[in-house]
Amino acid sequence: MICSLVLLVLLAVSLLYHIAGWVGSLTRGLGGSHYARSSGPKLDEVVLEESAGNDKIAVVAVNGVISSQGAEPGGSSMVEALKAQLRRALEDEDVKAVILKVDSPGGEVLASDEIYRAIVDFQKKRPGKPVIASMGDLAASGGYYISSPCRWIVANELTITGSIGVIMHGYNYRVLMDKIGLRPEVYKSGKFKDMLSPDREPDQISAEERGMVQKLIDETYGRFRNVVAEGRAWSNHANNGGGRALSDDWGQYADGRVLSGKEALEHGFVDQLGNFDDSVARAKAIAGISKATVVQYQQRYDLSELLRFFGKSDARAIKVDLGVDFPKLRAGQLYFLSPAFLP
Repeated sequence: MICSLVLLVLLAVSLLYHIAGWVGSLTRGLGGSHYARSSGPKLDEVVLEESAGNDKIAVVAVNGVISSQGAEPGGSSMVEALKAQLRRALEDEDVKAVILKVDSPGGEVLASDEIYRAIVDFQKKRPGKPVIASMGDLAASGGYYISSPCRWIVANELTITGSIGVIMHGYNYRVLMDKIGLRPEVYKSGKFKDMLSPDREPDQISAEERGMVQKLIDETYGRFRNVVAEGRAWSNHANNGGGRALSDDWGQYADGRVLSGKEALEHGFVDQLGNFDDSVARAKAIAGISKATVVQYQQRYDLSELLRFFGKSDARAIKVDLGVDFPKLRAGQLYFLSPAFLP
C-alpha cells in the first residue's frame, strides 16, 4: 500500500510537471518564439538575468574534462548535451547570441573536435547569432580548442589558457610483472599489433614504432594549430579587424605552455580581458541589441528518468564519494589536455 501511494504521488507530480511544461511551451509560442525540440536530452530554459523585451542571450557551459564517454544524469554525454543546447538556441528566434562559458582543462581529442565543429556549423547556419567565448578560471588545451572558432574570446587576465598541444599517456608495468612472476603470452598477426601494450619490455619498443606514434601525435598537433590559425583569422575578419589578430610569433607560444589571460591577449589568442558581464556586453554589441534576457538550458528530469534511475542496480559496483570527480583517462588515447590541472 505504501509503494502504491508513493507511485501515485510521483504520477501526480509528473502530470503536473508536464502540464506546466505544455503551458510554458504554448506561452512561448504565442509570444513569438517558435522552435521544435530535436532529438537529444529534454531541455528547460532557466532565466539567469531578466530584461524587458523578447531578445535573449543563451549561455552554454562547458565545465570539467571534455569527454564523450562520461554520461551525464539522464544518459546524455557532454557532447550530446552541448549540441542539443546549440540546436535549441539555433531554433529559438529570440536568441540573438550565444555565450560559450568555458572552465575546462581540455579532454578527448575527438570530443573536443565535435564541439568545435558544432560551434562552426552554428555560426555558418546563423551568421547573425555570434558565439562569444567567456573563459573562466581555466580554458586550456581542449578548452582553448573549442573556444578558437568563436566570434570573440573574453578572458580574465588571470585565466589559465593556451596549453596548445597533444598528449598520449600510459604506464608500462612489465618490471612489476617480472617481480611477481607474471609473464604475458602474446599471439599477434603483425609485428605492430601489440603497439602501446603496457606489458612489453621497454627494449622491445623499436625506434620505428616510437616514430609511428610520434607521427600520429604530430599530425593531431598540426590539426590543433590549423584550428587556432583559421579560427582567429576568421574572427578578425568577421569583426572587421576589431578583435586581436595572432602575433607573428604566435607559434612559439603554441608548444604546450600555459598562458595567463594577459599573455594570451598580447599574442592574439583572445580578443579582450574581462569577466562574464563583459562577455554579455560584448555579445549585445556584436548582435546589435541594447538589452536581452540571459538564459541557460538545463536538462529536464521527468518520471521516466526517475524510474529508470530506481531500476538501475548492480551489486558488483561500489562507488566511494571522495568529494572529487576524477576523470576517466584511458591509456593510448589522444587528449587535448593539461594534466597539471587535474585533481
